[in-house]
Amino acid sequence: MEFYGISDRGKVRPLNQDVCQTFYDAVKNSALLVVCDGMGGAKAGNIASEMAAEAFTASMKSHLAEDTNIIDIMQHMGEAVKLANTQVYDRSMSDIDCAGMGTTLVAAVVTPGGTVVANVGDSRAYHVTANQVTQVTKDHSVVEDMIDRGDLTRSEASSHPNRNLITRALGTALDAEPDFFFLNLQSGEYLLLCSDGLSNMLSEQVLLNEISGGANVQETCEKLVRLANMKGAPDNVTAVLIQK
Repeated sequence: MEFYGISDRGKVRPLNQDVCQTFYDAVKNSALLVVCDGMGGAKAGNIASEMAAEAFTASMKSHLAEDTNIIDIMQHMGEAVKLANTQVYDRSMSDIDCAGMGTTLVAAVVTPGGTVVANVGDSRAYHVTANQVTQVTKDHSVVEDMIDRGDLTRSEASSHPNRNLITRALGTALDAEPDFFFLNLQSGEYLLLCSDGLSNMLSEQVLLNEISGGANVQETCEKLVRLANMKGAPDNVTAVLIQK
């Protein structure tokens, strides 16, 4: 199991409000991957993403040492999301400089017995094999809702003026409900977690070409971020890649 994460400010934003974290339990041969994309004010978005990633990771570390059952891991991920949400929400309500802040979260726990992915917001997870890339998560966004209603096509959504508006985030309300997805990663396959600063810049075909191209995960992550920057990168760019 190899994994690597990288986060970059991009070419336009003055601050990087994305955060990524990774953790590996050698005894259980299990990996924890997290990407958060903060929002809300000059510095508050950065605070929200850092708080959420730290709270989620700290909560999950202890559980990974105890559990390998996929259902138990999913339940613990739900509890960790709620904890992260509460901490960000409480800070936003008690600190005027953080009012209204929030963050996305996409996280994965990869174990020998299976993989669980959780997401809130529009940061994504992609499953990549030798010849196919599949978006695992579904965006909690205005344009995704419009697509579901038939008001917008997938191709129209990529250039819609409201494509960056999300409908669910951590820290913006008392409760936050994640969606869960289960995968059975095979040996040699990849899971990519990323912020929308990457997914908005690079097509699924580019992701497939670069990830399945044979480079190690660090070189691949760095290449993906470099390609996003070459296209202008108006947002922060974050990628976490694991190969089983």
